[in-house]
Amino acid sequence: MHRVFPDVRRRRLPKLFLLVTALALPLTACGPDLGKSNFARTTVPAAAGSGQVADGPITDAAVAAGVLRTIQPCQFLTKDALGALGLGTVEDDPSPSSIAFDTCSNKVKDPGGKEMRLALEIGSTIVPRADKTTGVAGGLPLRVNETGDTDCTVAVMTALNPDMALEVSVTYAGDPCRPGRTFAEAVVQKLHNSPEKYSTPAGTVLTADPCAMADTAAVTGVVPSAKPAATGLHSCEWKDRGPAVTVGFRPGLPPLVGDGYSKVDLGNGVTGFQKQQTGGSARCKVEWQHRPWQGDDVELAQVDYQGYADNDTDPCGKAVTVAKNVVTKLPKP
Repeated sequence: MHRVFPDVRRRRLPKLFLLVTALALPLTACGPDLGKSNFARTTVPAAAGSGQVADGPITDAAVAAGVLRTIQPCQFLTKDALGALGLGTVEDDPSPSSIAFDTCSNKVKDPGGKEMRLALEIGSTIVPRADKTTGVAGGLPLRVNETGDTDCTVAVMTALNPDMALEVSVTYAGDPCRPGRTFAEAVVQKLHNSPEKYSTPAGTVLTADPCAMADTAAVTGVVPSAKPAATGLHSCEWKDRGPAVTVGFRPGLPPLVGDGYSKVDLGNGVTGFQKQQTGGSARCKVEWQHRPWQGDDVELAQVDYQGYADNDTDPCGKAVTVAKNVVTKLPKP
């Protein structure tokens, strides 16, 4: 998945980065014996329900993209929420991602003292293959894959063709798929029972569909024949074989001049910050502050253009062209 750039200037390290990498690992089948671990079989609630999954589009209103964009991910990983699942002891509060609206993580200690790491991404588009469907969770198709002996991805599908999911990543030396299923089922249940949502003040990008935040003419002038495809709840990619443009929104610190970033006028009184990547490919990112978020963080809008070094001499010019259009399309604060 083509994702928006993280903020390399963060004063605090994203606590989730080790877990998020598990979301993109190769996927295989599930299941070492729980009896070989400290996590006794009797301490783990039954896995998510199995059964026939209906073909066709998913029409559950509770998991529509527009609804999921405002869901707070950390509510599912609080001490109380995880403690109620009987997975073990939860010592810490959940850790929200510092570079994404829709990702959170926490840790659990099983009865034998072994650590279990859980991460949730609401709106993942890197999901297990359809042939890994193993039943349903709350009426939604469930795909489960294990990587090695300690990592498992459990995806509750919220859209099909193109795919999107509530994706749970578990790292645990003792059948990681089993607690992953249990947690995934609890997430779906909560989504159907008054889930907590972010506040949505006027003008927030949180509710914006990123695939609708750029005019077709503006993008195809840079990437001919490109069509939009969601790469998450808050990012969208336009791609035509090679070159690609991604529009995305995330929380982060206000952009500054330095570390390769320079100011650029995006029109409408908006100052952007552009940075061209050196070597490899012709790539440039433009980002700008849209409105305040939480604490020191703001809502950031980003446009990322990627082409080829041998035939692309102005990646920043192309990124800025699209960014100027995006500025005019964003919700007004």
